[in-house]
Amino acid sequence: MTMLRWAAIFFIIAIVAAIFGFGGIVDAAAGVAKVLFFIFLILFVVSLITGRRSA
Repeated sequence: MTMLRWAAIFFIIAIVAAIFGFGGIVDAAAGVAKVLFFIFLILFVVSLITGRRSA
């Protein structure tokens, strides 16, 4: 959940920066948010797959 929270924080930073017109900051924050979100999704799917195995 920590990674998803950081992705949301960077997404909010990107939105606020876009409102104020800071183009470079928007690109950087949106890129970081996107990377963190996809890492979260990959780890989530892996944990679902490994959690369903029976011993």
